[in-house]
Amino acid sequence: MNSGFSNFLKQVRINKGLSQQMLADRLFVTKATVARWEKGSRMPDAAMILKIAECLDIDVALLMNAIAEDSDAPQVIIVDDEKIILNGGIPILKQVMPDAEVTGFTKPSSAIEYAKSHKVDLALLDIEMGMTSGFDVCRELLKYNAKTNVIFLTAYTDYALDAWSTGASGFMLKPLTAEGIRAQLETLRYPISIGTTAGGTAQ
Repeated sequence: MNSGFSNFLKQVRINKGLSQQMLADRLFVTKATVARWEKGSRMPDAAMILKIAECLDIDVALLMNAIAEDSDAPQVIIVDDEKIILNGGIPILKQVMPDAEVTGFTKPSSAIEYAKSHKVDLALLDIEMGMTSGFDVCRELLKYNAKTNVIFLTAYTDYALDAWSTGASGFMLKPLTAEGIRAQLETLRYPISIGTTAGGTAQ
């Protein structure tokens, strides 16, 4: 149940003098879809969150904060254009942070879209990802949540100085290790919990 978001959406809709059907018509969805959002049984995706904010004439950050309040588990993402890194890294992250929701991305653009509708607590970013720089991804993530802890992952020590200029919390050389992650967690700008359960997905 996403009670924080659902209650917030319902209250704003009512304050704007809109029925569920009226909001649905403006968003080009069914009334049933809006009803599910307000019951907390389904969540809109990132693109729809932006449309809802526009239709209701509110700051999208308010919707994002309402979503964030529904989850106590730290939201962790790992972004690397090599899937083998994700397949190896996610289990290690879950070992160190059992309560975290860990999601992997091979496409930086997908990670940024995810951050638009999720409060990312920790992001581990490769630096060289084809035409995209992890430094640029870092700056984009911090636009949506200034308290996202960013740790850069790379095989090259030459990037260390540039990494600190982005507002990142840390810098790690590959390969990813449990010991390395634990050390980084101790120096995060915004501390997060470790936890005691398991699970993780790659996208």
